Amino acid sequence: MAGSSMRDIKRRVRSVTNIEHITNAMKLVSASKLRRAKAKYEKTGEYFHFVTESIEDIFNNNSDIPVKYLAGSREIKNRCYVVITSGRGLCGSFNSNIIRLAEAEMRQDPNPPRLVAVGAKGRDYFKKRGYDLRAEYLDQPESIAFVEARKISGPIIRMFDEGEIDEVVMFHTAFVSTLEQKARRVRLLPFEIKRDPEILPMEKQVEYEPSAAEVFNYLVPKYVEIMIFNAVVESAVCEHAARRMAMESATDNANGMIADLTLFYNRARQAAITSEITEIVSGADALR
Repeated sequence: MAGSSMRDIKRRVRSVTNIEHITNAMKLVSASKLRRAKAKYEKTGEYFHFVTESIEDIFNNNSDIPVKYLAGSREIKNRCYVVITSGRGLCGSFNSNIIRLAEAEMRQDPNPPRLVAVGAKGRDYFKKRGYDLRAEYLDQPESIAFVEARKISGPIIRMFDEGEIDEVVMFHTAFVSTLEQKARRVRLLPFEIKRDPEILPMEKQVEYEPSAAEVFNYLVPKYVEIMIFNAVVESAVCEHAARRMAMESATDNANGMIADLTLFYNRARQAAITSEITEIVSGADALR
């Protein structure tokens, strides 16, 4: 009986050890991907600030700016939601936090929401529950290039220009630190720009060809593209950070289980040895 128990414990130790090797390897892979994703995210931020500063400069130095992309230009009735999740699991509460935040708002929407899902986890969740999926993009976030971000934003901007939707809301995970990520809601369109009284008019007269309005209308879709691309890249950073933390926790738990099972095995082994010694002594006493 004791031998059978010891064999079971040894089998469990081998099983947990194999799992510990897998989770530790996944932790190391996620740490490597995290470094690459952070470098890409930092480069993307430079272009993002350039586009937003250009829009603010035009807005603060011109009076003939079109209002169709600005807040207050139309009544908000129909909304489109862009939900960015991962394509894989084993990353803790990364996906559930985003899905929970997005679904809570969509349930309060009086009109049927349009949904654009970036990532298989979000697509699978909302598709099973009958949401109106207008588009889905299932590539891994770290492999999505700016060209793919343009494909994502193109149909959204077209629906907004044609009046099919009046507001575009994006849900993604924001990177705070390697140990902390937060689900975030961002309104893409219409966006709100307030004239800054502290910004002085440009000393030189800047001419926009063919007009400031045309340049502004060109930059706004670029703004939406870079916002989506920046969110996808940031979500990739958060995914790898969350998976690294989850795998580190799993590895620690596996090591703890191995230590406990080893202790149980040693106790069972000692009990078996003690039982055998007792039987030998009892047999020797019986022969006297």
